[in-house]
Amino acid sequence: MLMFANFFSRVCYVALLLGSTNVLSADFSFVVRDQFGEPLKDAVIEFKDQQLNHQDNLSVAVMDQVDKHFTPKVLVIQNGQLVDFPNSDNIRHHVYSFSTVKQFDIKLYSGRPEKPEKFESPGIVVLGCNIHDSMVGYIYVADSSEVLKTSVDGKVQLNVSTFPVSFTVWQPNQQSDIDQKKTITFADSSQVADIVITTIEPKPRNTFGEMFKGTND
Repeated sequence: MLMFANFFSRVCYVALLLGSTNVLSADFSFVVRDQFGEPLKDAVIEFKDQQLNHQDNLSVAVMDQVDKHFTPKVLVIQNGQLVDFPNSDNIRHHVYSFSTVKQFDIKLYSGRPEKPEKFESPGIVVLGCNIHDSMVGYIYVADSSEVLKTSVDGKVQLNVSTFPVSFTVWQPNQQSDIDQKKTITFADSSQVADIVITTIEPKPRNTFGEMFKGTND
């Protein structure tokens, strides 16, 4: 009888430990939507207090150019990562950015540029083509190893081991300034709700040059 009681106590102790693990770890999801309730694609969620350690073995990311579009429209990379800019069109492009985070200029070319570009400061880089004003793309340079991008359903799914948890949300069509990120904090999993980002229709891309080209017309 005593042996059974000891065994029962050990089982209860293990069950208690497993139950404690579930309390400390929570799976939850939320949806990033616009002000009309529609899910938002290409919203970038970056978790705070998860500062990225310097890595020397980051792969080379790719921002392609297909059918006069940057592909993907939003590329998420880590601080210090290299990006290649292949031109998969049968016409030449001239890729550039005047963003504070990274200013560069890859003059008229086809195929592949001579070397990839290195992005060494976190933030948002807006890309354009000096030949085709309709082309616009974005590179989100993360300063955290925990960063996600929403697909067409706007959903984010993750596992959180401790609360509260804080993160930022950014989307290229947001009404706020292009460099601004919205900060969200969840005290616990019961507070999970949809995240709303107010968006605006992109301006006609013939104004892109006026905004970013400077003296490069």
